[in-house]
Amino acid sequence: MKKYNNFINGVWTAPTNNEYKEVENPTTEETFAQVAYSANEDVDQAVEAAKTAFPAWNNLSLEERTGYVEKLLAEIKAHKEEIRDIIVEEFGAAKTFSESGQVGLAIDEMSATVEAIKDYNLTQQIGNTKVIKEGYGVVAAITPWNYPLNQIQRKITPALLAGNTVVVKPASDTPLTAVKLFELAEKVGFPKGVFNLILGSGSGAGNYLAEHEDVAVVSFTGSTEVGQGLYENAAKGIKHIILELGGKSALVYLPGGDLSFAVKKAMGTILNNQGQTCTALTRLLVPKDELADVEAEVKSFYEENVVIGDPADPNTLVGPMVSANQKKTVLEYIEKGKAEGAKVLVGDKKPAIETGHFVTPTVFTNVTNDMTIAQEEIFGPVLVIITYDTEEEAIEIANDSIYGLSGAVVGPTEDAYKVAKQLRTGNIFVNKSERNPLAPFGGYKQSGLGRENGLFGVEDYLETKAIFLED
Repeated sequence: MKKYNNFINGVWTAPTNNEYKEVENPTTEETFAQVAYSANEDVDQAVEAAKTAFPAWNNLSLEERTGYVEKLLAEIKAHKEEIRDIIVEEFGAAKTFSESGQVGLAIDEMSATVEAIKDYNLTQQIGNTKVIKEGYGVVAAITPWNYPLNQIQRKITPALLAGNTVVVKPASDTPLTAVKLFELAEKVGFPKGVFNLILGSGSGAGNYLAEHEDVAVVSFTGSTEVGQGLYENAAKGIKHIILELGGKSALVYLPGGDLSFAVKKAMGTILNNQGQTCTALTRLLVPKDELADVEAEVKSFYEENVVIGDPADPNTLVGPMVSANQKKTVLEYIEKGKAEGAKVLVGDKKPAIETGHFVTPTVFTNVTNDMTIAQEEIFGPVLVIITYDTEEEAIEIANDSIYGLSGAVVGPTEDAYKVAKQLRTGNIFVNKSERNPLAPFGGYKQSGLGRENGLFGVEDYLETKAIFLED
């Protein structure tokens, strides 16, 4: 069984404790690789390498740094099928979604940022003052398992372009996508120490990295609970912190809207990636007098589209949960929903598959917004349908959440835009609008701090200096 090591100061380096963790295929439940399970000493080495490399990297011109990132982008494009297959194997996302929604999304966003930065000016003259924007120093990029390529891309692209050096700590459930990315970075030939990889646990290596005294920026994507802990620890060291956390997003369907599209939109977000997406539209808000039509539309869509099985099969839509623990969590939420009085409209049956961490997609109706399944992030293929009487009530229900990451409104154009403006959330899709890779991504309330994508993402990794000159 192949072993994979850390990448520190331009060299593949075995962990100092010689400990490794097995990587499991969530479809077959078989282990197929081992990766370093790093100790604090490994983190120290990576941070020291990044700290040492920072002055020279920060002093490169923006054009030179962009050149390195462009070369990495070209390598990702050239190896996109291989990366796709790694994601299928270690994470379990369906092959078609892994190609478009995983690797394809990362390429689109990275390409957009690289092009946008070419017109960006890091210096500005204001009277006798030259204002300069430059990197902070060492960035700790701590990433989750649900988008193992793009969640790293969203951090390293702006951080490197801004002049920072980086230490990446990917999720221990899906480390091999990160390993492949660093193999490609090695081919590019980044200066030693600019781009480092630490493999290991979040509670161990991840926390130690985030708290390290030589780390200037902590960029984390994951649960709100973990993000709160990182926020508190970052405050002790006065670190700059960027957090992309949980969500419990609502799709508000308005009278006169395209019901078929609204159902397709909501269902797609809980089926693709097995619902393991922080922006999933897991609450479908519908007029009370249209509930019967909504339920019929959901049943029809489910019967026509839901195919559960081997994610390597192009016909599969829904693969397994990433792990046995995630499967257990999702099933517990489904039982909680039934216990609180919600009605299962479709799903809630044991998949006819002997191995793998599969959960049958489940849709609840008769849900009130105070139920656990309407308030907590399940991170699985579960949708709840909630009814409302008036537009004002729909807005109130949508905003009645500790989260504010994403959302959608489907209805007559003017009405939909009016509702969208009143939703307290960072990203909102109106009708059939599409994602813009240059648009800011990030949340309100407990969904996080800062923004990702395009120049909005780059600016979160820039310090601002004012130099006062003689007239």
